[in-house]
Amino acid sequence: MKICLIAEGCYPYVVGGVSGWIHSMVKAFPNVEFVILSIVIDRKQGGKFAYELPENVTQVYEAYLDDCDWQINHEGHKKKRLSQKQYHALRSLVLGIQIEWDVLFDLFQKERISVDDLLMGEDFLNVVREVYDIQFSQIVFSDFLWTMRSIYKPLCLILQTEIPKADIYHCVATGYSGILGGMAAYMYQSGLIISEHGIYTREREEEILKAKWVQGIYKNIWIDQFRKMSKLAYDRAEIVTCLYGHAKELQMELGCPEEKIWITPNGIDVDRFKNIPGKLPEDEGYINIGAVLRVTPIKDCKTMLRAFAFAKEKVDNLRLWMMGPTDEDEEYAGECFDLVETMQIRDVIFTGRINVAEYIGRMDFSILTSISEGQPLTILESFAAHVPVIATDVGNCRELIYGNEDDYGTAGILTHIMNVQEIADAMKEMASNTDRRLAMGVCGYNRAVNGFRIDQMRDKYREIYRQVGEKYEIKWPEETFRIK
Repeated sequence: MKICLIAEGCYPYVVGGVSGWIHSMVKAFPNVEFVILSIVIDRKQGGKFAYELPENVTQVYEAYLDDCDWQINHEGHKKKRLSQKQYHALRSLVLGIQIEWDVLFDLFQKERISVDDLLMGEDFLNVVREVYDIQFSQIVFSDFLWTMRSIYKPLCLILQTEIPKADIYHCVATGYSGILGGMAAYMYQSGLIISEHGIYTREREEEILKAKWVQGIYKNIWIDQFRKMSKLAYDRAEIVTCLYGHAKELQMELGCPEEKIWITPNGIDVDRFKNIPGKLPEDEGYINIGAVLRVTPIKDCKTMLRAFAFAKEKVDNLRLWMMGPTDEDEEYAGECFDLVETMQIRDVIFTGRINVAEYIGRMDFSILTSISEGQPLTILESFAAHVPVIATDVGNCRELIYGNEDDYGTAGILTHIMNVQEIADAMKEMASNTDRRLAMGVCGYNRAVNGFRIDQMRDKYREIYRQVGEKYEIKWPEETFRIK
């Protein structure tokens, strides 16, 4: 029996976050065969794995958002016109009204049409002109047409992806992953599960609203496109998971039926952080602050560095460890290096990729200044090591620090995003009160060990896989869910 995990822009190419969750999931079910279908930008990113794949991952397939049009036959090539049924389905997609996804799946999977020909052809032009006349006649048509082509090119390429056959498809987001999952469920009459860590549509909305490359009404057009894709995923899935209660509310606002939604918190291997190394002689006299992150804009490393500089003016023995890869956005990482040099910030250490368990025990507290998160594994790992956390008020960070109907107490300090002074004050407060810091570490540990263990997460997904499997009469061997 086979489960196909579908992910966008993460596993197995990027470490941490959702990739770490996928890796943990695969390892949690060693007797289940998994294949990975990973969405990347283009073929240049392909094959560059950041993880050593577990033995039960038998294949990694790739889908591309930007690719050559392999369907063009330049000798005697004739552009294909759509049938009336196909044209109506394309129109429904662009209009976003009762979208005929199954017709579109058949069009791209069975007829293998040229994406370039479609987007530059008469049928697409006529659909776009009709939508323009109905909804957008106040803007310049040529700009609108080229925007629509740029929106639909990645979607059309995804719709042409060859999908491996599996018993269950498990998408680790909606968006393009959800498109592949919905199409696979239709093609193979298989079960579909959607797991959201952040809420994909909301995250894309935030990015687009802040983006400079798209302006005015075109922001709304792009956002609407992501809403269409997520709605397909919610409609076709048997079960949709999220990490915490507010995320469930957001999913329902975006059109997911409440009865489909399971709240399934993240889980970590708490035992991995037993007997880990503590402070070394070289740490003597320092208050170590650990930031386990990818040096990328969404982690807002610049705010962290500025806040650390201000805090260090008052608490000279602070030391900041930025522990994670710097090669995912080299331009941004370079700007962070320059900021440290320009501000002459002392005692900042960029470690690159690390084994968290080898470092986290040396930290007095950890910090997360992200502008967007789901339920950060780095906070749970800090808690497992008895390390309290400063975190911005994003995703589920508030509940992780303060608790949700539990009596474990406060496990850190919550701040607003991009607030340099507030984050600096939190660093100073955490550094200046050893007893309170240690008590927070105990609270965090109790919260992690009682509510966020890997075996608890595994049990929830074992039940999810069983329920979906039963619906499709999948006969799982008895040893499938037996733990080695």
